Amino acid sequence: MDGSRSSLAAAEAAAREARWRRAELRVVYALWPVITPGTVPTAAAPFGPPEGVLPDEVESALTEALHRAASAAPQVEITHDVVAGEALTVLEVQSRDADLVVVGSRGRGGFVGMLLGSTAVYLTAHGHCPVMVVRGEPDAAGPIVLGVDGSRAGEEAVDFAFAEAALRGAEIVALHAWTPDNAPLPLAPPQLADVPQAGAVAENEERLLAQALAGRQEKYPQVPVKHELVLGVTYEALIEASRTAQLVVVGARGRGGFTGLLLGSVSQALLQQAHCPVTVVRGKE
Repeated sequence: MDGSRSSLAAAEAAAREARWRRAELRVVYALWPVITPGTVPTAAAPFGPPEGVLPDEVESALTEALHRAASAAPQVEITHDVVAGEALTVLEVQSRDADLVVVGSRGRGGFVGMLLGSTAVYLTAHGHCPVMVVRGEPDAAGPIVLGVDGSRAGEEAVDFAFAEAALRGAEIVALHAWTPDNAPLPLAPPQLADVPQAGAVAENEERLLAQALAGRQEKYPQVPVKHELVLGVTYEALIEASRTAQLVVVGARGRGGFTGLLLGSVSQALLQQAHCPVTVVRGKE
C-alpha cells in the first residue's frame, strides 16, 4: 500500500478476504529511499529512515490503512511492516508466501489519466499467488464472474473461483465467449443461423465449458453455477458482465496467448476496464 485512495480500498478488500479465509492480514508498505538534494547516500544506510523513524507521510498512510482494514473486518488479526525497496520487487517477494495479494488499481505515483498502475500489472504477471486488483464499484449481491477458456493454464482460475464463491456464499457465472472461425465480427445473432456449421461449433463450445468445470460442482455443491455462452469477443463480454459482478476471476494467459507471454490480452483489458475487482490467477509454470 502507498496511502493512495486506491490502496486504502485495497486494504478494506484485503481485510474482508482475510475474514472469509480466517487468515491473518499483513499490510506492507514498500519504502523506496528518498535522497535529499545535495546529499549522497552512504553504503551503511542506503534504504529507509535513520534509527527506524518513519516519515510523517508513511506513518499517516499506514495508520489510515490499518484503520480502514480494522473497520472492515474487526475480528481479523492485522500486522504491518515497512520494507525497504521498490514496490514491484517487495510485493513480488511477499507473494511467495501469501495465499492472496491485494493491491489497488493505481497508486499515488501514477500519472493523471493512467488507468492501471505498474505495480498491479507487474504483480499479475510475476506474482507467485493469485493477485486481486481492486477497482470499480463491485455489486456485493452480484455473482463471481469466471472467465473460462478451456486452457490448462486456466484450471487454477476455475479452482480459485469456486473456493472464493464458497467463502463468500456467492453464485458463479461461468462465462465462455467464442467466435466461429469462418464468421466475421461483429456478428449479430440473426446472422448466426447463416454461418455454416454454427450449431456444431456452439455445441463444441458448450462441451468445452462443461469440461472445464467438471468435478468442481461436486466438490462445492453449495455453490450455484450458471453457464453462459457468449458469441463475441472475450474481453468485451467479461467487461460487460463485470458491471453487475462482485468479482471477476481469470487466468493470467489463455489458450490464445503466445508462448512465453506472462499476461494475456484478456486479463490486461479487464485490469484496465472492469467495473469491479479482478483476480488474476497464474497457472503453475
